[in-house]
Amino acid sequence: MGARGAPSRRRLAGRRLRYLPTGSFPFLLLLLLLCIQLGGGQKKKENLLAEKVEQLMEWSSRRSIFRMNGDKFRKFIKAPPRNYSMIVMFTALQPQRQCSVCRQANEEYQILANSWRYSSAFCNKLFFSMVDYDEGTDVFQQLNMNSAPTFMHFPPKGRPKRADTFDLQRIGFAAEQLAKWIADRTDVHIRVFRPPNYSGTIALALLVSLVGGLLYLRRNNLEFIYNKTGWAMVSLCIVFAMTSGQMWNHIRGPPYAHKNPHNGQVRETEHEWGRGRERGRHRIGNRPQALSHQPRAQRGARTHGPRDRDLAEVGRLTDCATQAPQ
Repeated sequence: MGARGAPSRRRLAGRRLRYLPTGSFPFLLLLLLLCIQLGGGQKKKENLLAEKVEQLMEWSSRRSIFRMNGDKFRKFIKAPPRNYSMIVMFTALQPQRQCSVCRQANEEYQILANSWRYSSAFCNKLFFSMVDYDEGTDVFQQLNMNSAPTFMHFPPKGRPKRADTFDLQRIGFAAEQLAKWIADRTDVHIRVFRPPNYSGTIALALLVSLVGGLLYLRRNNLEFIYNKTGWAMVSLCIVFAMTSGQMWNHIRGPPYAHKNPHNGQVRETEHEWGRGRERGRHRIGNRPQALSHQPRAQRGARTHGPRDRDLAEVGRLTDCATQAPQ
């Protein structure tokens, strides 16, 4: 076709724009702005997540377990975005709290965190932290927590479930048990490496040295070796030690509590840690803000039992007999 017969491209484009609805321009503009905003929000979340992970990695390079207060807890654990799992131990390590089980659990927790920090599988998918009551009272109040120590797992997405709270009363707080629980919750397997303990070797060396020194001093008179009474006493001591409950606990390693399969009742097998505490755990109190051991008179009067009522009745009858006329 010639130049006159063929419509120009500019004229065709003008005709197409002429037939577009007039209300579609605001819609297209709004859609464009929405796409830009979504892209910017996604990029902002990615930058925030990268900053959080970088900060956590920096803290982990200094210490295997980093302490958190209320602000850090809300920023790095509660607030999204988060693509990592966080293991938190809620404890009370201050000397005035007198929580001995908290210190023992902290030692096992430190062994576990060090094993993860210095392992070849270490990555930014799992971190270990700690919240002390005196540093994060508001966290205890927020979680409605009134006992310590307590181990919790905060998953990358969603809220913690019931299984994300470690059953310390039934399983105990050994590092190996904690590692097994973490593997079930996060699919991260941690091989526990315990520091060498030379106390047994030193004790054995001292015993051998003591026996050798005694034999050397009595080398001219070794009749006591053939003393039947002495050997009988030694044999009885060994028998009593081997048949004791402590030796059974050392060999079998029973849990702190066991569950009755018939009625579901949980009975504790460990001893009490002290006055005003639960067995195996430190009782903070009825409310998280009351972390103290109050005297017995301040905690309330003791419930009177049958024996107390009998003694009171005897005392009342004695007073009546004394006041009766002669």
